[in-house]
Amino acid sequence: MVRIFIDPGHGGSDAGASGNGLTEKDLTLNIALTLDDVLNEQYDDVTTRLSRSTDTTVSLEERTNRANEWNADFFLSIHVNAGGGEGFESYIWNGNFTNKEETRRIRRTIHDTIVEQINWRDRGKKEANFHVLRQTSMPAVLTENGFIDNPEEAEQMRSEEWISSVARAHAEGIAEAFGIEESTESDPTPNTFYRVITGSFQTEANAKQRRYVLSKHGYDSFITEFHDGDSVYYRVVTGSFRNRDNAENRQNELRNIGFESFIVSFET
Repeated sequence: MVRIFIDPGHGGSDAGASGNGLTEKDLTLNIALTLDDVLNEQYDDVTTRLSRSTDTTVSLEERTNRANEWNADFFLSIHVNAGGGEGFESYIWNGNFTNKEETRRIRRTIHDTIVEQINWRDRGKKEANFHVLRQTSMPAVLTENGFIDNPEEAEQMRSEEWISSVARAHAEGIAEAFGIEESTESDPTPNTFYRVITGSFQTEANAKQRRYVLSKHGYDSFITEFHDGDSVYYRVVTGSFRNRDNAENRQNELRNIGFESFIVSFET
């Protein structure tokens, strides 16, 4: 099981770069949430956590500490560039460290896949002394996905198609770098999903509180209503997967940090 820690740059009081009516913190979160869904729904033997799943402030120390405590296999920090320019670039730490060659290999695979998939101008594979690259104990890569202050690139950033394309390109690069196979679930109903329910509450307020607590642990979730006769329950969904094994892996992860969950199937 490969553990991927996804870090949407900035958030909360830290908006990051801005331009053309867009803010970096929103774009990075949308890419990260889509990437999280793609990896969990379409690939086997992979599990993920996010440094944030909502528009909240998370310190750099919190981000790296969470990844280190989880013993992640890979740390990905997603950003959007500014300052005049165009295209894509990526970074690893510029210091000397034991897994630098492995980090270079992983970065090369991810970088080249993204440039090819998005057809971006390649601004190069770079190194820098960023905290999230320096203080992580696993291979770490930071990606800069286009320029928010470039009117042409900003126009693309407004579309869901762009968000999806960038997220999927990251997913393909990660999968290739770590040898993660696409899901081969042989379910006769291809539109069957398995939801991990981490709490079923009689009040929506309690469900929202559970969502908040889960987000602090790096898990994205959403609330659905479940009707049982005249009663309504608010279920907190912490993952929706095509592959039941991935759903069970998420269930076990949550149990290990104190959250009991159950799995339900549904068809779309």
